[in-house]
Amino acid sequence: MALGSTIGVGLFLGSATAIELAGPSILLAYAVSGVVTFVVLRALGEMAVHHPVSGSFAVYATTYAHPILGFLVGWGYWAYWTIIAVAEVTAVGIYMQFWFPGSPQWQWALAAIVTMGGFNLLAARVFGELEFWFALIKIVTILALIALGTVVIVWGFPGDWKPLGLGNLVNHGGFFPNGLTGCLLAMQMVLYAYVGAEMIGLTAGEAENPEKTLPRAINSFVWRIALFYVGAILVILAIFPWNRIAATGSPFVEVFERLGLAGAAGVVNFVVITAALSSCNGGVYASGRMLFSLASSRQAPRRLGQVSPQGVPRTAILFSVLVGMLGVAINYWAPQRAFEYLTSAVTFIGILIWLTILFTHARFRRRLGPEEVERLQFRMGFWPWSSLLAAAFLVGVVVILLAGDETRLSSLMGFLLLAIIAPCYALALRAAARQDAS
Repeated sequence: MALGSTIGVGLFLGSATAIELAGPSILLAYAVSGVVTFVVLRALGEMAVHHPVSGSFAVYATTYAHPILGFLVGWGYWAYWTIIAVAEVTAVGIYMQFWFPGSPQWQWALAAIVTMGGFNLLAARVFGELEFWFALIKIVTILALIALGTVVIVWGFPGDWKPLGLGNLVNHGGFFPNGLTGCLLAMQMVLYAYVGAEMIGLTAGEAENPEKTLPRAINSFVWRIALFYVGAILVILAIFPWNRIAATGSPFVEVFERLGLAGAAGVVNFVVITAALSSCNGGVYASGRMLFSLASSRQAPRRLGQVSPQGVPRTAILFSVLVGMLGVAINYWAPQRAFEYLTSAVTFIGILIWLTILFTHARFRRRLGPEEVERLQFRMGFWPWSSLLAAAFLVGVVVILLAGDETRLSSLMGFLLLAIIAPCYALALRAAARQDAS
């Protein structure tokens, strides 16, 4: 699930923008961000194995820090994934224009979110099966790119057969063609691509043997990220000069077309649509589980905590889908700016969630004695220095977001969203008090 959430539209299409900023040094940005992602996951995994629960980091923030922090994290994360789900189905509406030019964008978006919501209302096993096939399509595409690209690097293009080598990584302005500044500016785009990995923690409450499955999933995440992200971008940059890729749109289309694959644009368009549907599918899952957890913690209406006979929080899922349908209205009134409006509201909330995970983990460690720490089944290495370095990196990315002219608005929108959520905590306390009184 986490892998399917992180391998999204950004890798297939958005990576060109990041390459334009950083050039070949984008590889360093992906590698460093991958290490930070792993540190955050290990912190979350340590808490999840010790205390597996649906709702994950929101529950941990409530338990080990303060209920208001858990309230902000829970509702912020619910809003994040609900809006991202709408943004992804908006992407579906945009990409369907490739085959159905002129068709109403909002209809595709509505059909997509209703379909994904329907699958989420079934048993978790059905949802997992669908997500497996979505992720498989993306992974097969990336593996095909890496395999064919490696052949070209070692032996050359068919008909020419002159080895390309890795010269393109340094021959066009060096590894840092735009200096270290370009690499730093690309960090926030790269890190945004990794957001979604924390979804591993949400599965702890429903996973079988979380003591075994969670550590295995988190530890394997590192080599998978290295292969799918760093490996794919390395192959692309080795085959084509970085400044040429930036001008072509999708690096994947460029590579497949150069290899003589007829209809490469259509194939990649299909893969991107499945990537968007996969992210929407995971978004509905995450928002429904988080809302269910909030209801269980009495930080949301009790009715949202109802569970179907299949063990699915159907009321929370239905509510999330209904809110998502309101977002589809943006596709009707402003189809040209819909994707921009939606993503600008939540661009960096994911980073704040990660900072909260690291903070909550520190509070969790302080509650444990030395002997209890030694007994932890899945312990985070090099703590606290690993957490401090990861937190410093994330804070640096937030500073870059606030300083950038093009990213400042999205950051302020994220702060505004949290500012709207915060006063609702008092309303939740009053509702809980009324329940106790009755």
